[in-house]
Amino acid sequence: MTVAGPSGGRGPLTKQLHLAAHFPGVNSTTVWADPRSGSQIDFSSFERLARTAERGLFDFFFLAEGLRLREHKGRVHDLDVVGRPESITVLSALAAVTDRLGLAATVNAAFNEPYELARRLASLDHLSGGRAAWNVVTSSDAFTGENFRRGGYLDRADRYTRAAEFVGAARALWDSWTPDGAPRPFSHTGRHFAVEGEFTVPRCPQGHPVVIQAGDSAEGREFAASAADVVFTRHGTLEAGRAFYADVKGRLARHGRRPDELKVMPGVTFVLGDSDAEAQEKAAEIRRRQVSPQNAILALELVWGRDLSSYDPDGPLPDVDPDPESALVQGRVKIADPFETAARWRALSEAKGLSIRQTVIETTARQSFVGTPRSVAARMAEFVAEDAADGFILVPHLTPGGLDDFVDHVVPLLQERGAFRTQYAGATLRSHLGLAEPVWKG
Repeated sequence: MTVAGPSGGRGPLTKQLHLAAHFPGVNSTTVWADPRSGSQIDFSSFERLARTAERGLFDFFFLAEGLRLREHKGRVHDLDVVGRPESITVLSALAAVTDRLGLAATVNAAFNEPYELARRLASLDHLSGGRAAWNVVTSSDAFTGENFRRGGYLDRADRYTRAAEFVGAARALWDSWTPDGAPRPFSHTGRHFAVEGEFTVPRCPQGHPVVIQAGDSAEGREFAASAADVVFTRHGTLEAGRAFYADVKGRLARHGRRPDELKVMPGVTFVLGDSDAEAQEKAAEIRRRQVSPQNAILALELVWGRDLSSYDPDGPLPDVDPDPESALVQGRVKIADPFETAARWRALSEAKGLSIRQTVIETTARQSFVGTPRSVAARMAEFVAEDAADGFILVPHLTPGGLDDFVDHVVPLLQERGAFRTQYAGATLRSHLGLAEPVWKG
């Protein structure tokens, strides 16, 4: 498949891919024990990763969100990163030290209000010259809700209905100023929100901030098809990616949208080596460092819902059944079917003679692209050419220097293949993503 080349290209090129950089927050992806791993709080860490992403001509820089410190056995989980700044504040500071890179903040639709958030995002869009994005997430977690006035009031079934109405209300606010700079009153009345008045921020430089959605449920896919500009997925294989891509793109027509109006960008990791064998060896060592003995027991307790601290990480899996009603772990996504997961882990462990730690390493692996820079570039281009993705959100295993090798060695090869831009064609995030400015609906 060929398309016209981007600005700075050289004629007809292969299908263009998009790249974004994820700054790791609360997770076990980052190898925090590595001496090259820096602070997740100091602005210098955010600045370095963002500058590297912009040097690599990435579409956007992506920050996740954590609204409560996760707990394990009633205590703050000390294997997580404890504490991180609020996303829009960090991105507003990054707007001053970057020129073209998009700035994407994850903000929860369950614990915010349309007017206040629409104003903050519109302000970021103005400060950055049209580079703001909002990753919409939802929550029905009463544990997280305890940090907010209304607590865990939101039923699980209402997560996406509120999110969809939230996005619609925010867009009405962004449209309440005319393109020529005249404010107009707004009014929105729905099931979750009733707001009216006058918005204080003029129309955004890119019309609306880009809307990103993360979620793989049927409701999440439908929400993405109806309301999002980018969908953030976790499908790491070519086959799974093609199935997801076809499904979510196939939902667009009933919402009056074209396939190119939604970009599919899975979150991926990468490990590079001078040879494929060296890269595989490095990847195995990274996985061992990500899944320490302590992390292995944590992963086991998340599935079993029981205190398993007496078990040897290098020994066999427990022979007891999971406790599906357990509150042992708070603030983490619960396992949908712990009995099925436990049975699958046991079968794998018995078939391969794996210990607890080895089982966790094998079942939780998220290393998507492992190989030489040339083989990784070829594989990424293949995913996009085969309609398994429109691009990738890279999650490095080191902060803040984890993108350096990719930008230095893979990006030039993607450009050589004609699969990635050689310069930014425009100034806004929408222009990077190839998304039209939304039509004003006054």
